[in-house]
Amino acid sequence: MTITHPQYDYIIVGAGSAGCVLANRLSADSNNRVLLLETGGSDRSIFIQMPTALSIPMNTKKYAWQFETEAEPYLDNRRMHCPRGKVLGGSSSINGMVYVRGHARDFDEWQEHGAKNWDYAHCLPYFKKAEEWAFGEDDYRGNDGPLGVNNGNEMKNPLYKAFVAAGVDAGYLATDDYNGAQQEGFGPMHMTVKNGVRWSTSNAYLRPAMKRENLTVITHAQVHKVLFSSKPGEANKAVGVRFERKGKICEVNASKEVVLSAGSIGSPHILQLSGIGAAETLNKAGIEQVHELPGVGENLQDHLEFYFQFKCLKPISLNGKLDPLNKLFIGTRWILNKSGLGATNHFESCGFIRSKAGLEWPDLQYHFLPAAMRYDGKEAFAGHGFQVHIGHNKPKSRGSVKVISNDPKIAPSIQFNYLSHQDDIEGFRACVRLTREIINQPALDEYRGEEIQPGTSVETDEQIDSFVRNAVESAYHPSCSCKMGEDAMAVVDSETRVHGIEGLRVVDSSIFPTIPNGNLNSPTIMLAERAADLILGHTPLAPSTAEVVISQDWQQQQRQRPPAR
Repeated sequence: MTITHPQYDYIIVGAGSAGCVLANRLSADSNNRVLLLETGGSDRSIFIQMPTALSIPMNTKKYAWQFETEAEPYLDNRRMHCPRGKVLGGSSSINGMVYVRGHARDFDEWQEHGAKNWDYAHCLPYFKKAEEWAFGEDDYRGNDGPLGVNNGNEMKNPLYKAFVAAGVDAGYLATDDYNGAQQEGFGPMHMTVKNGVRWSTSNAYLRPAMKRENLTVITHAQVHKVLFSSKPGEANKAVGVRFERKGKICEVNASKEVVLSAGSIGSPHILQLSGIGAAETLNKAGIEQVHELPGVGENLQDHLEFYFQFKCLKPISLNGKLDPLNKLFIGTRWILNKSGLGATNHFESCGFIRSKAGLEWPDLQYHFLPAAMRYDGKEAFAGHGFQVHIGHNKPKSRGSVKVISNDPKIAPSIQFNYLSHQDDIEGFRACVRLTREIINQPALDEYRGEEIQPGTSVETDEQIDSFVRNAVESAYHPSCSCKMGEDAMAVVDSETRVHGIEGLRVVDSSIFPTIPNGNLNSPTIMLAERAADLILGHTPLAPSTAEVVISQDWQQQQRQRPPAR
């Protein structure tokens, strides 16, 4: 560990999807001395860099905080796995690399919740700024940014295209680019992979910036708390952080700002450890309150999903590639030239639809996989199969993150209250019924075999509810626990500054007011790009005037859809 300066201008806590972006952008001005602190270590492992190995880092203690929720009362008291990245690149180094911005109205919704100038028009230029889209620039896609995005192996397996065609057979829309003018519909899925390698924010943003003398990166550093000024009248001014590395306690100062980018579990936990939060929560943990901010750790949201599994009538699925010899061949080809099945996350087609008529924008998301396997990457059954991951992506259930001890090494209490809202229960009933209707379309007739999961016996509301409670898993998208806005429960303002605290910001997915309809890595990177301009005092990019498809005549579409078979 080398502290290159007794004092820094900016201290960033967390080298994840947001922190790496900030480290790059804030250190681009050589006059800014920037310190980036990360609890984890190097991301150079082949299991991180090879896209197909995605299930390994997520389930490895070395690379991820293996958090577990409290017993979830509406999921039959199951404790849910909640891994968060603990490595350079953070969760962008352990995630599934799926690149989904969210629907345009998701960001308009942020503004409606009090996040001024965070509507889609203001966010789109920063999505473009971040992105190096493999197929060129247009009104919606960028081509000069650090973040490589492509279509993987471009749906070479025929099952991908059959799934898209089945969605169209069922009367839904097709979309060539769900990150462009129209999210709604079925089409190819995008991933953060470049030249066959996982393109995490570490590879995209941090690695190039680490060459700069004014950026210091310290790994294996667990932050204990934010430090406040001892000067009269400055009790609520953040001036640095305390962290521990290899048993040694260190304190570093920031002359300008401290920025928490530790994620939707880590950032509220650090705020609470620092005495910022609800008095009752802090008192129970034996922490002296510095500033009352009751929204810290509240409003926690996440996506749930489960998967339909079917046997495949033709021997073309990836189940035929899961034996040791094939895995060796796939790995060797990737090591030699970064190509083949090792260079994709295998989620190469997808869909976004509405759970019922009358919704303004989609709330269900599909990931299609030409294999039938468990979350740990093992075969679900002998033979060939395919599966469809489906989730209700605009949940109304809300949870919390709460500190339980003044010892920073003790994990906080995490309670999502999944499926506590009736609308979420009904959303998952729609997931089951609409998915069956799609999979039973003519486009999949030559491939579709027996339904393995949930099984054709799961039909009534009660049967579906029971199946969902037992089968759903987190999609690993915790967010919104330090929400942005101006109401009494908001934690940061529209400039990402912590309410009532000088010199302290939070920049990560915890400040989303509501969860978008999609995977969270892309909007987190966008948020950090825009926040960097706000922190540096730059004039924000001009809002986009690009038109987007917001609403379709859904009832007309419903009338035109063929009956389920």
